[in-house]
Amino acid sequence: MPTPLDSRWQNTVFATLMTREIMSKPLPGETPNSRLRQLGMMNLLYSLQKADTALTITTVTELTGMTRKAAQETLDPLVARGLLLESWGRTSLGRGKARQYQIAPEIFDKLQGVYGA
Repeated sequence: MPTPLDSRWQNTVFATLMTREIMSKPLPGETPNSRLRQLGMMNLLYSLQKADTALTITTVTELTGMTRKAAQETLDPLVARGLLLESWGRTSLGRGKARQYQIAPEIFDKLQGVYGA
C-alpha cells in the first residue's frame, strides 16, 4: 500500500508527464488556453480514476460546473493525443449510451518507468 508520500510523488510525476505531453506537443490550430484546460482535465481525471470514480462527461460536469459541450471540447483533444481512451457504455440508469473514458495504459507504463510502482 502506498504511503502518503508515495501518493504525492506519483501525483507529481503524473502532472509533470502530462505537462510535457500536452504543452510541448500542440495539436494543429490549438491555443495555449486549450492546452492548459487539457492539463487541468487530465489531473482531474487522474484523481477520479484513483478514487475508482467513473470517467464520464456527467462526472466532469457535476464536479467542475462545465457545460457538457465545454467538457467534450476539452476531452476530444486528449483522445486525439492518445492520452485518453474513449468507449461507449450504458448510462447510470441503464438507458441509452454514454461516453466513458479511461487514461491510456501507456501513460501508466511511462509512470512505472519513472517511479517503479
